[in-house]
Amino acid sequence: MGDRKKLITDATMICGSIMGKLVTLSSLYETEPWGFTSANKFLNAAICIETEHAPEKCLAMAKAIEREMGRMKKEGAGYEDRPIDIDILFYEDLQMESETLTIPHPLIQKREFVLRPMAEIAPDLKHPILKKSMEELLRLWEEENQ
Repeated sequence: MGDRKKLITDATMICGSIMGKLVTLSSLYETEPWGFTSANKFLNAAICIETEHAPEKCLAMAKAIEREMGRMKKEGAGYEDRPIDIDILFYEDLQMESETLTIPHPLIQKREFVLRPMAEIAPDLKHPILKKSMEELLRLWEEENQ
C-alpha cells in the first residue's frame, strides 16, 4: 500500500540504523499477494543485518518500525494489504520457537517471494532444519510450482 519502493527503502534504512549494520540488500521483487486475494501487488526484498541484539529485541524493533510506517494491527486471522511487513527469517543458525517468534521462519520454503531474494543475497545459506541452501530451496519450489 502506498509508495511501495519508498516504504521498503525507508524500512531497510531504518532497520540498518537501529538494529545493527546493514550488510546486504537484495533486488526488489514484485509479486502477487500470498495467502489472500488483493488487487495490489507486493514489493519484496531480503536484507542481512549484523546485530548484537537478541532475536526478541529485533522483533520488537521490527514491529515498532512497522507501526511507525503506518501498519495497523489486524483484527482476526489471515493476511491483508499493509504498507510494510518485516519478518525475521534467520538469526545465524539459531532454532527457536516462542509465543511471538519462530526462527527460522516456518514458511520460508513455501514462499517464492522469500526464496528468490534470499537466494540472491545468500545462495549458500543452509536452512538449519531443512539442511538445504537457499538456492536449493528455490529450485525445489520452482520444480513444485511450474
